[in-house]
Amino acid sequence: MRTTMKSNLPALSNEGGLSAYLEQIKKFPMLAAEEEYMLAKNWKATGNVKAAEKLVTSHLRLVAKIAMGYRGYGLPVNEMISEGNVGLMQAVKKFEPEKGFRLATYAMWWIRASIQEYILRSWSLVKIGTTTAQKKLFFNLKKIKNQIAPQSEGDLRPEHVDEIANKLDVKKDEVISMNRRLSGKEFSLNAQVGEDGDEWQDWLVDKELDHDLKFAHQEEMGQRQSLLKDSIKILNEREREILYSRRLNDEPTTLEDLSKKYEISRERVRQIENKAFEKLQKHMLLSAKSKNLLPVN
Repeated sequence: MRTTMKSNLPALSNEGGLSAYLEQIKKFPMLAAEEEYMLAKNWKATGNVKAAEKLVTSHLRLVAKIAMGYRGYGLPVNEMISEGNVGLMQAVKKFEPEKGFRLATYAMWWIRASIQEYILRSWSLVKIGTTTAQKKLFFNLKKIKNQIAPQSEGDLRPEHVDEIANKLDVKKDEVISMNRRLSGKEFSLNAQVGEDGDEWQDWLVDKELDHDLKFAHQEEMGQRQSLLKDSIKILNEREREILYSRRLNDEPTTLEDLSKKYEISRERVRQIENKAFEKLQKHMLLSAKSKNLLPVN
């Protein structure tokens, strides 16, 4: 690109400016597929900054909605939206419309990555741990907790701790500790937005945005399933069976049952599972980057 993008985004301050910001970004219309494609081609071919700005501003609501999903980490929503906007601009810079995907689908990866990096920077590594498993626990605990114990508050019940530790392959005391750290007061969806008395939950119920986000999620899931289907072939038969049994089934098979089936120790089953998962994850990541489906440096 011959021109550096300097998008004039609506101002987002930390001093009560969030409501005004949300009112501003609602004024930017969504783009039809054809208009989005032509703007992206124009930006890529000529460096037309106005085309890039239109692509960015039309997706600011997407950033805000994704940022809301991380509000349970106790960090300022303003800051997470700002970080997500940085990710969005990076996505626009690298977006290749000829690949056939909508910008929302591609940008979601960048937006989430930027917000998650901000969260990790804000929560010291001493608090959340440094291993891949601990970071996985940090970002997945709330979702799994809501699935198995949606109404629970405070400490988890022992059986729920066992289930989460098993699903995420972490120690039980790590689950307990992380749950306590993430059990702070969440952002209220009943807080007012703007002067007309609308609440956060009213603002989030945006049919056009919901449809766009739902479509992007569907495309993303389709891409992941395709990557998984292609990448799983690199594993041998035993690795595939153990990985499916432990990580891809709704009800994971226990280490004990698999150790009996293959006549090996439970620890050996765990080693095979972890090795297979690492191989699969690495291959999927390389494939996603080669197909321009993931952020690349």
